[in-house]
Amino acid sequence: MSSDQDTRLSTLLEVIASRRSLGLARLKEDAINPVILRQAMEAANWAPSNGDTEPWRFTVFTGDSRVELGQVFAEAYKQEAEADGDYRQETFNAMLERGTDAPCWISIGMTPGLRPDGSRSMTDEEEIMAVACAVQNMHLVFTAHGLVGMWHSKGGSIHPNTAKYLGLEAPSKLLGFFWLGYPKIDWPEGERGPWEDKVTWK
Repeated sequence: MSSDQDTRLSTLLEVIASRRSLGLARLKEDAINPVILRQAMEAANWAPSNGDTEPWRFTVFTGDSRVELGQVFAEAYKQEAEADGDYRQETFNAMLERGTDAPCWISIGMTPGLRPDGSRSMTDEEEIMAVACAVQNMHLVFTAHGLVGMWHSKGGSIHPNTAKYLGLEAPSKLLGFFWLGYPKIDWPEGERGPWEDKVTWK
């Protein structure tokens, strides 16, 4: 391996090992340079997909658009809570503010490849795996820029009301949101068991 190849590999492995997921409370309010966001979207677009379906679909929310996103989250909460008989105004108000809890939100959608007759060209599982690869690609770009994020996949992040707002109704799917920002805390140490315990050689 050449010196250049060794340097590239070392850098890649360092970025992979330093990738971190952090909750909203640990993010700074600092805005994120749009150039970084575009780089991440390009990296996501190079993810593998079986059948070349490229099923990943992202919507990026920054600035004032996050206020509207908070309204969408609040309405999703209201619909679900009222159906369960557990509506709380204080939670609704918190959901209204949720969009601005991170400087950037990215919706994670899957739009499957379809044959001319409208049938699916790949299974849901294959398409979702491709989207996950795309998310990992963009997360690594964010890591290289000193950013942290988290894929959130419950509650309002996957609610049908939110999916409708994003244009991700069937056969598309809303798989959650990725929130993103600079960390308020020191970069966390990673914790992983030895890879040797998870690999069998034949």
